[in-house]
Amino acid sequence: MRALIQRVSQASVTVSSRTISSIGHGLVVLLGIGQADGEVQARWMAEKIATLRIFNDAEGKMNLSIQDVKGEAIVVSQFTLFADAQKGRRPSFVDAARPEVAAPLVDRFADLLRAGQILFFSTIE
Repeated sequence: MRALIQRVSQASVTVSSRTISSIGHGLVVLLGIGQADGEVQARWMAEKIATLRIFNDAEGKMNLSIQDVKGEAIVVSQFTLFADAQKGRRPSFVDAARPEVAAPLVDRFADLLRAGQILFFSTIE
C-alpha cells in the first residue's frame, strides 16, 4: 500500500465539470493498493495517516495530527502509485492490485480512517 498525502486549506475533486467531493482544512490522500496488500496494511496506513503530526500548532511547529485539528480528508484510489517505469517508455502496473481487489480495500481503509474521528471523509474511485 502506498499513499501520497498533501495538506490542504481546501480541496475538491471534479470530474467532467462536476464536483464530486470537497473539503476544508485537511488532507488529500492518493492511495495505491498493491497485490500483496490486505487488512493489516490498511489498518497500519490508516492509523499512521490519522496520527501523523503534520499540522502546525500555535507556535508554528508541526506537532498536530489531522485528528488534533479536526481536519477533513478526501481519499482518491490511485493505482498509478505502483507504476514501474524502469524499462522502456510505457510504465508497468503489474504490482498494482486489480480493481476488484483494490476497491474493497480502499473502502476498508476509508472506514478505518473515518473511525479515527476525522470530521468529513470522502472516497473517490
